Amino acid sequence: MARSSTRPTSRDVAQAAGVSQAAVSLVLGDKWRGRVSETTAQRVREAARDLGYRPNLAARNLRLGRTRTVLLVVPALTTEFFAGVYTGAARVAAEHGFGVVLYPSPEGIGPARDPFASAQAALDGVIASSMAADALTAIRGDQLPLVMLDSDPAGSLGAATVNLDIADGVRQVTTHLLDLGHRRILHLAADVPSWTFEVRATELAARMATTPGTEIRTARAPISIDGAQAATEAALTTPGPRPTAVVCDDDKLAAGAYKALRRLGLRIPDDISVTGLDDLALATAIDPELTTVRLDAELFGEHGMRALLAVLEGREPDSGDIPVELVVRGSTAPPPTPA
Repeated sequence: MARSSTRPTSRDVAQAAGVSQAAVSLVLGDKWRGRVSETTAQRVREAARDLGYRPNLAARNLRLGRTRTVLLVVPALTTEFFAGVYTGAARVAAEHGFGVVLYPSPEGIGPARDPFASAQAALDGVIASSMAADALTAIRGDQLPLVMLDSDPAGSLGAATVNLDIADGVRQVTTHLLDLGHRRILHLAADVPSWTFEVRATELAARMATTPGTEIRTARAPISIDGAQAATEAALTTPGPRPTAVVCDDDKLAAGAYKALRRLGLRIPDDISVTGLDDLALATAIDPELTTVRLDAELFGEHGMRALLAVLEGREPDSGDIPVELVVRGSTAPPPTPA
C-alpha cells in the first residue's frame, strides 16, 4: 500500500489500527490503562510507528505542558565533551520544565532502538551533533523541531544551528606555533566526515598560507589513541624533513601522538611540539601537559537548548558562535635549532 505524501493524521492511525480516534488519543497520550486493552494499545502504537505519525508536539506540548521532553543526539560517548553538552542542555531544560533524553549513535554499531517507538517517548524537539546526523533519518528526528550543533549553517538540516568558534580556535593554535617559529606542521586530522573537522583543515591551511616558507603534511586517523599513534608513526617515518609540530584535531589524537613520539625517541616539546583541541581532563593528565583549545561543552549545551526553546516558541534564536580559548601548557616550545 503506497503511503500518502501528506503528513499522517490520528484518523489514519485509527483506520489502520481498526479503532476510534478517541482510542488513538488515549494510547498516544499514555492514558489508555483501564480504558483499552494492552492488545489494542500495542496495535495503535504499531500503526502510528508504521505510518510515521507524529503529533504536533511543538505547539501542543508547550500549550498543554505535557511531555516537555527533548532528545539530545550525540556520537558514541567516548569523551566527557558530550557529557558536558548534556549537562548544559539539561540545566537549561530543567529551568523551563523540560527533560532531556540522551541518545548516543555509536559509530560502527548503527542507531539503537528507535526511541520514538514508545508513546511514552513523545518529544518536543531534537538537538543533534553533526557527527551524529546520520542517525536522524533512522529515528525520524528530522521530522521534529531540530537544532544542529557543530553544523554548517549554510546546509544545516535544522531550524537553527549552534556552533563553537572552531575556526578561531585553529587560528589561535596556528598563530601560537608560527610565533614560536614553527614552519613545518603535521596535521593529525580526525578521519570523520564532519563539517567541524573540515573547518579545522581549512583554517589551518589558510592561516599557514599567510606566512612564507610554511609546509603542512596531513595524516588521518580515527578518533582513538591507537589509531592516532599508528598514523603519527607512519607520517614521521616517511622520507623528507621532519615536522617540528603536530597539530591534532582533538586531545585524544594528541595522546596517541605522544605515544608515537616517545616510541620514536622524540622529546616533547624539545624535539617536536604538540597541540590538541577540546581541553579534556586528558590534557592535564599527560606529560607534559597539553597546549590545547578550551571548548566550553556545558555552555555549548546551554546554547543548544536555548536555541531549541526559541524555535519551539517561534522566536529567533541568538546568533553568533561561542568563543573558545587557547590554553598554553608545556607541550609547545620553539622548534629545535638545526645542528
